[in-house]
Amino acid sequence: MRDELYEVLPAIDDDPDVRVGIVKGAGERAFSAGADISEFGTAPSQAIAREVRWERDLWGRFLSVRKPLVAAIHGYALGAGIEMAMCCDIRIASEEATFGLPEANLGMIPTAGGSQTMPRLVGPGPTLEMVLTADRIDAQEALRIGLVNLVVPRERLLPTAEEVARRLASYDERALRYAKQAVARGLDMPLPQALEMERTLALALAREKGGETGD
Repeated sequence: MRDELYEVLPAIDDDPDVRVGIVKGAGERAFSAGADISEFGTAPSQAIAREVRWERDLWGRFLSVRKPLVAAIHGYALGAGIEMAMCCDIRIASEEATFGLPEANLGMIPTAGGSQTMPRLVGPGPTLEMVLTADRIDAQEALRIGLVNLVVPRERLLPTAEEVARRLASYDERALRYAKQAVARGLDMPLPQALEMERTLALALAREKGGETGD
């Protein structure tokens, strides 16, 4: 799955007919239950296993996609599954969805960005609680702490994700691209520098659109 996503994600950016991507799980059981723990320990060493993963940085690929990504989350979103969802821009969960970072219970820490992406979404307090206790939370708690944007009945999950995607696709693609870039880059900047960066991007967008109209 990691290999397939590594190929699909840049294709989303490169295909002019694709305006928005929806990430969803196959089958009824889960969005993604994360890595198969039965495979842990089968690599020559953890260092080699991590080196292979970093050489094919799927999570960096997720974050580099310039078009909006909507996660439609049902069932289990655990470990790398929840980390994958956090790399998307809008997260919609079904009512029975379950979220968790179980790595501490396995003598590990999150290795797909969860310790970094989650604090940026929900703050350090809820993040540390989930990471240190390895407890799972339900969809309503995920909504309360800001981990997901919306909770809907299971039968409405994909239709709702598609409605959101169609709405985004109706907007100016360049405006969405610049807006997404502004939010992502600004997170790591002091506020004055971030405001200047936002102004620079807004002017660049205006010039790009003005050049097309001849203004």
